[in-house]
Amino acid sequence: MDNFWQQFAAETIAVHAGQERSNEGEQSEAIFATSSFTFNSAAQAAARFSGSEAGNIYSRFTNPTVRTFEQRLAALEGGERAVATSSGMAAILSLCMGVLQQGDHIVSSQSIFGTTTLLFTNFMAKFGVETTFVPLADLQRWQQAIRPQTRLLFVESPSNPLLELVDITRLAAIAHQHQALLAVDNCLMTPIQQQPLALGADVVIHSATKFLDGQGRGVGGAVVGSGAVLDSVYSFLRNAGPTMSPFNAWIFLKGLETLQIRLNQQSANALVLAQWLEQHSAVETVYYPGLESHPQHALATQQQQGYGALLSFTVEGGQEAAWRVIDQTKIHSITANLGDTKATITHPATTTHGRLTPEQRQAAGISDGLIRISVGLESVSDLIDDLHLGG
Repeated sequence: MDNFWQQFAAETIAVHAGQERSNEGEQSEAIFATSSFTFNSAAQAAARFSGSEAGNIYSRFTNPTVRTFEQRLAALEGGERAVATSSGMAAILSLCMGVLQQGDHIVSSQSIFGTTTLLFTNFMAKFGVETTFVPLADLQRWQQAIRPQTRLLFVESPSNPLLELVDITRLAAIAHQHQALLAVDNCLMTPIQQQPLALGADVVIHSATKFLDGQGRGVGGAVVGSGAVLDSVYSFLRNAGPTMSPFNAWIFLKGLETLQIRLNQQSANALVLAQWLEQHSAVETVYYPGLESHPQHALATQQQQGYGALLSFTVEGGQEAAWRVIDQTKIHSITANLGDTKATITHPATTTHGRLTPEQRQAAGISDGLIRISVGLESVSDLIDDLHLGG
């Protein structure tokens, strides 16, 4: 990260950091839609490829638009460097392939995205990397699960979809006690409402597809952290190619410019909706850390600068009742994506976590009556009127 940006507030960084205007003097960042870059001479080409001269070579691993997004996100997160990837899952894969090797061990929260669970259990296991899953908030279980071979601790905090938290500072201390890295998926909070690196984490993961874009326009991801860790991640990306496209990087740059305004308003809407749901007779439980009834409300207030725009709740009647609520909505989009300006609604047990075994879903707390909502920028009164819960 360029230290120059440390003097500015997040909303200023989100609009300006990383931009390098070309000779054309463009106001908005340019899209460098090119596969490769030319050199002034054979000697310069050799210098670029050897690394003795900085500069663009090939858009798989050097592109000015992508670099601008990386530098802006790194500045927002307070990281030395960011590496942009083709998706959020590509970011997690790139981290694993960059820092792990055969025989290493991961300790992960069991409260993570279903596809992340499958990446660890079905694919990293093929390369001799074993994963142990533990309850997110139980620091004693984290400590007990660590082995001499443990190299990575991985969490979502808050988790999707149950909005559980872990004390990031204390978990980072446990990781570092055993010379392991702590990676935090910061997708739900974004750097506007949580800075895991400042709390002691080593790596931040993003699905830029979600709140960073915020308007459902593109798929992308990023890894943010220290230069030492990100060098290995970048090396994997350069050779394997899970690269963010220049056009998507430009989309995400535009998304970052309005991130704070969007997320703060969506979070305010989410709190009102969560409070309404908590009082409804047909609702068994509401999961939202902004509620004082949330068991980790104090921790959320301590380590976050907001409570986010995602919430979930269980309805009486299991899957049949949950599907009925979802199918009756007219404003909420029935989709598994989140972070959009449009409110989205989904049934995690049969979508985002549908490929998990029943035992895995039970361990993760994903019940058949659970509904997840990513609150948008619509009138919260209209969103409430759109939910026909009965009762």
